[in-house]
Amino acid sequence: MRLTQGTFSFLPDLTDEQIGKQIDYCLGQHWAVAIEHTDDPHPRNAFWDMHGAPMFDLNDAAGAMYELAACRAAFPQRYIRVTAFDSTLGVESIRIAFIVNRPEHEPGFRLVRQEAPGRTVRYSIESYAVAANPEGARYS
Repeated sequence: MRLTQGTFSFLPDLTDEQIGKQIDYCLGQHWAVAIEHTDDPHPRNAFWDMHGAPMFDLNDAAGAMYELAACRAAFPQRYIRVTAFDSTLGVESIRIAFIVNRPEHEPGFRLVRQEAPGRTVRYSIESYAVAANPEGARYS
């Protein structure tokens, strides 16, 4: 199963050149770029781990690409994404986020059915990644 989250999620994986061009676009919009990673890609997991601090004073994509390479070297079997924040209105809201690294095996999700009082049926999504293994050992 291929995880589809964020911008460009239905396209083939971006090359480093394409990633650099997207980062250049973000910098041209005066957005701050950040690199994040996780081993739990559940759609409601909004709290990915930051790799370093957000890069507010970046002028070209080379600095972000250097940080991306360092993150890939440190966490090769995690999901890594690039996010860009727009702080022009006094709040940091994400304008763009896209996955730039995936583990070799993407375990996917399953639909969990829950029966409630009466004839109510509820469904939730559970990641296979967190079902049996603790954090840090989910893709070993």
